[in-house]
Amino acid sequence: MAAYLGCQLLYMLFDVALNGFFMDWFEGHLLTTRLMVEPYTKESVYVRDLDIGGFKIFLFWVMVFVACIWLVMLYLVSRYKAGKQLKAAMTEIGNGVQKYMSKDIDVSDVFLEKYSEVSVQIAAIKNRMQRNEQALKDEAQRKNDLITYLAHDLKTPLTSVIGYLSLLDEAPDMPAEQKAKYVHITLEKALRLEKLINEFFEITRYNLQQMVLEKETIDLSYMLVQMTDEFYPLLAANDNRIELHVDEPLSVYGDSEKLARVFNNILKNAIAYSYPGTEIDVTAQEVHEQVVVAVRNHGKTIPAHKLETIFEKFFRLDEARRSNTGGAGLGLAIAKEIVDLHGGTITAESDREVTTFRVTLPA
Repeated sequence: MAAYLGCQLLYMLFDVALNGFFMDWFEGHLLTTRLMVEPYTKESVYVRDLDIGGFKIFLFWVMVFVACIWLVMLYLVSRYKAGKQLKAAMTEIGNGVQKYMSKDIDVSDVFLEKYSEVSVQIAAIKNRMQRNEQALKDEAQRKNDLITYLAHDLKTPLTSVIGYLSLLDEAPDMPAEQKAKYVHITLEKALRLEKLINEFFEITRYNLQQMVLEKETIDLSYMLVQMTDEFYPLLAANDNRIELHVDEPLSVYGDSEKLARVFNNILKNAIAYSYPGTEIDVTAQEVHEQVVVAVRNHGKTIPAHKLETIFEKFFRLDEARRSNTGGAGLGLAIAKEIVDLHGGTITAESDREVTTFRVTLPA
């Protein structure tokens, strides 16, 4: 019915509406009038003839018009088919991605050969996501283990503190020498308890904080001199010392508080893992518009596989929770994050019982 109505409409358009207009145009442009004499009657008559030259031009433009219409139709049809093919391909790829991401299958079992380039990229993305997911799981596991150990270790010094304080409370006439001994032990246990609680706070602060830099020009040489002086009590405990070699003047543009935290964490780590009676060498100099600070200490060599993960959160070199060197495993991770925010780098190397941490910052 629709086709019939369409044909009727075209007929009315060309036969009725445009018929008179076309005939008038045809007679005015493609027909010529000439006077001729009839050979039999010898009468003069006017004859209408077709203008061959004009008719050829007319046919040429008709062909051009038809060709244009054909090209336009061909373009529209190809666009329509290409759109359908693209939509079908995107749907197929989307279904393949969903299937590949949700199941543990080979990428070649999901994507056809014509999608080989896409399959390679999807496989790389999935592998990267799996590595990141595994890294997060490992980090969460280390954190949970650390909190479990900390919670367990809190009981021991707390029990000792309560026990010795109870003894002092129950025996007010205790000999002074014994009382001093118990007080000293109680103080040691209380300090240990404080250290464990500080580790809890360190974990909490790291999870909640969002670092924002407040940059200014910093006298780095003065900062390092001041920090080495502050570590004198820790150094004296194991007869260690710091040898400082700093170019003066030496300045960087950064956040003074956070950079101080970087060097504090590195120096504290170097002191904790140094052999007694050895020196810790600290050098700072400007090299090719960069400030390089190196902290070198003599201690147990760090295995290569641990050097690769030493800057990860909650990673500890000493797995024994009762070791005095064991912290929350955040010091070096925080240092790396701060250095990265400053556009610098931090690396570690260890060989033949010499460990070096090197911080590079834009001058």
